[in-house]
Amino acid sequence: GAAAAPARPDRGAVPDLTAPPARVLIVGSFHFDDAGQDAVKAVHKDVMQPAEQRYIERLAKRLAAFRPTHVLLEFPESAHGRVIAEYQAWREGRAPLGRNEIDQIGYRVAKLAGLAQVTGIDEQAPDLPNAIWNRPADMGPLMARVQALTDRTNADHRQLSLQQILIKLNSPQADRENKGLYMSFNSVGVTDRSFAGADSAANWWHRNFRMYAQVQRHAQPGTRVLVLVGAGHAAILRDLLRADDARVEEGVGGYLR
Repeated sequence: GAAAAPARPDRGAVPDLTAPPARVLIVGSFHFDDAGQDAVKAVHKDVMQPAEQRYIERLAKRLAAFRPTHVLLEFPESAHGRVIAEYQAWREGRAPLGRNEIDQIGYRVAKLAGLAQVTGIDEQAPDLPNAIWNRPADMGPLMARVQALTDRTNADHRQLSLQQILIKLNSPQADRENKGLYMSFNSVGVTDRSFAGADSAANWWHRNFRMYAQVQRHAQPGTRVLVLVGAGHAAILRDLLRADDARVEEGVGGYLR
């Protein structure tokens, strides 16, 4: 008989050209269980209080109505096993929900959507030399801006409801302010050609480009993808999504109300 044809190299699944483009819903949040790693170090609202818990439950139901096929959260791939074990333990009633937004929102939405797991998309960019943080003499304007943001964040968390805070964090104005913080020091080092400011800003965008690559990995034709990340990430990920003609943005505003 005829010789067998050589096996075709595995190139992955053939894409379904009839499927609609992925819809991606990006939600920005503050870190409910803040580890103090962000530049703005504020005293955040206690999300475990009854009024906040009632809102989170309503929010999870609204986000689940998006019918996500994937829930992407801000944890690294290296933590996948631990996070999935925690999620499964909570789903089965063997453990309580943690305080952070991954548990409080992410796990709740995934369970309501009938998903067996959640997925981590947090990434780090390579460290660059001549970072802005190594130039304390140039830090004055940046630190003044960070202090103003901290003061305003503290006031918001004292005076606003959790719903109002999340609506504000996901507004176009908040997205501009998040990105504007980096523009405020972008020109540091241009005169001595060290480009310390530009390299530091690029490092942050680099990290978000890597995170968006993870979004693209999961947001394939026919999927509906919920992305829950810190508001600073959300500001840039939304820009990248809007530049991506293979995927469609689902507006977040209506889901937060």
